[in-house]
Amino acid sequence: MAAKKKNALLIPLVAILGGFALGSLIIIGTGRSPSAMFLSMLQAATGIIPTGGFNPRYIGEFIIQAMPIMLTGLSVGFAFRTGLFNIGAEGQLMMGSVAATAVALWVPAPPILHVILVLLAAAAAGGIWGSIPGWFKARFNIHEVVVTIMMNYMALFLNNWMIVYVFGSKDRIKTAMFPASALLKDEFLTHLTNYSRLNWGFIPVILAVILFWFIIDKTTFGFSLRAVGFNKEGARYAGMRVERNIVLSMVIAGAFAGLAERRDGAPSFAPLLLCDHVTGEITAGAILAALGPNLGYLYTSTILMGLANGLLFPILVGLSIQYVDGSRRATAMGIHQSVYAIGMFTGPWAAGLIADALGIRPMFAIMAAISFVGPGALILLYSPPRVPSRT
Repeated sequence: MAAKKKNALLIPLVAILGGFALGSLIIIGTGRSPSAMFLSMLQAATGIIPTGGFNPRYIGEFIIQAMPIMLTGLSVGFAFRTGLFNIGAEGQLMMGSVAATAVALWVPAPPILHVILVLLAAAAAGGIWGSIPGWFKARFNIHEVVVTIMMNYMALFLNNWMIVYVFGSKDRIKTAMFPASALLKDEFLTHLTNYSRLNWGFIPVILAVILFWFIIDKTTFGFSLRAVGFNKEGARYAGMRVERNIVLSMVIAGAFAGLAERRDGAPSFAPLLLCDHVTGEITAGAILAALGPNLGYLYTSTILMGLANGLLFPILVGLSIQYVDGSRRATAMGIHQSVYAIGMFTGPWAAGLIADALGIRPMFAIMAAISFVGPGALILLYSPPRVPSRT
């Protein structure tokens, strides 16, 4: 037992360190020092500026980026613990955003009550959306991976249709601004973190983590859910309601994802924007769930993935502005889509080879390490050369 626990920690750790080492070698091969990459990561996570000083804005943005990933990680992890593979967390997240937007715009309520209603609507919508693949699994034994992947894109287009035709978007890009009573923004947190976007959304995240732990580890209901996932026929023989438990597992997993909402959706941000693709929270959530055999590992994995996620998006936006002018932006976007399509085909194949050779958890750990190395490599490869100062 002790050896098993040791391997559960050692294998992901070795895979992550191996990814760092490989990325460092690649950066060294380009003639750069990987130390700048690690210093940038340290700055994003702690706010400590290597050249001197401290900026709490980095910490606020880091927490904001980590929150939806942690909730989708809880969603995928809950399904894993009950024998299901919830690839549909992103669709459930989008439906949570739609429901939260509807309540924010259409339901007048006092400030605190309004936020609670928005959060409950988001969790309920995610749970309802998650119940559909759960029902198909329980009733017809249709694999939840197939159904949830298709429902991600159904949610994507339904989200966009709602924004344009139901919520009355004037510019066909975003909804109207939400009333202040529906938001979790607070001037105290804004000033505390040097005008970052940090809000009180971390409180529902903490409550979701506690609820996850309580249901799975401290209730007979959670035990019955895990029993069905471990052995359906054995659970049925013991008198457990297998079909009901499958559906409820997906409902709870969907509720966690719905609570995450979209980064640009209520209650963290306003207004809700159109989305042109499935953005990848589910991938990060799957990495978290695979790296996290228990909540302690899940917390650690969330910090790592939140940091990588917080670094990657600002870097990509900055590079697009700095290196691509307006006349060539359409060409650059076409190249991006082509490379993305190639990755969609080759990525699962490469991941399958790694999983066959090393196991599913090391495969996800390597993906997490690549998520770290990618932003750092972009920083080093595309940063302008320093001009030596004249003395």
